[in-house]
Amino acid sequence: MEKIALVTGSSSGIGFETSIALAREGYFTYATMRDLSKAEKMKEISNKENLSLEVIQLDVDDENSTDKAVNSIFDAKGRIDVLVNNAGWGMWGAAENVSIEEFKEQFETNFFSIVRMIQKIAPIMRKQGSGSIVNVSSIAGRIGFPISTAYISSKFALEGLSESLRYELGQFGIKVIIIEPGVIKTKFFDSMRMPKESKEEAYQEITEKVITGVKMMAEMGTSPKEVADVIINALKDEKPVPRYIVGNDAAMFLESKKMKTDIEFENYLKKELYEE
Repeated sequence: MEKIALVTGSSSGIGFETSIALAREGYFTYATMRDLSKAEKMKEISNKENLSLEVIQLDVDDENSTDKAVNSIFDAKGRIDVLVNNAGWGMWGAAENVSIEEFKEQFETNFFSIVRMIQKIAPIMRKQGSGSIVNVSSIAGRIGFPISTAYISSKFALEGLSESLRYELGQFGIKVIIIEPGVIKTKFFDSMRMPKESKEEAYQEITEKVITGVKMMAEMGTSPKEVADVIINALKDEKPVPRYIVGNDAAMFLESKKMKTDIEFENYLKKELYEE
């Protein structure tokens, strides 16, 4: 039976590599993105390799767009076996400087859009008695650090949602998998937004240090292809574990957090991120 996969945020980075990897594994893959003008490279690879891959428009923040995309896939194929919730973006800024509206915008894409996609696709998977939902979180969903508070909060929320779904959906044969990359070598950090208004200049120095440090880490970061490979291997696991960590930096931070007290770990992160 033909297996059908849907990947959100496929125009670049992890979503791009995951869509290609799924198609190469034999899934009929719907690579979705908000802006179809960014689909040219993916279409070139798909045509060259004769992959079962179709690029369709989907804005995860838009109810009508998600309805249209999911309905068109189900009408064409009658099933959805894999949902990879990858679409997301990040915002720099201390909590004081990020407006409530900006917090809501961050959560709309990074959290509520995932709830939206699951509410549309879980009923399909339930009726099938099978399916896999892959939520692309981050090491920032397990470890808090300064100057990207809205982003980190959204990822912590995603982790809680995913854990809860494992109980709710697992009874119907639906697997829920959390992917936790560390710093990935993509343009993600270059495209992170800044708050529209910096209401408090007291955070300027720490902001500059953290952003510089994270961007330096990204230059040596893990390849998005490695994340895609982990997703493929997780989907092959008959009994997948709840979380898959990707990247040596992610593994190092989590191991350090496990071995240290909370205060010791705070001091360790301060030195890693911004203290001389």
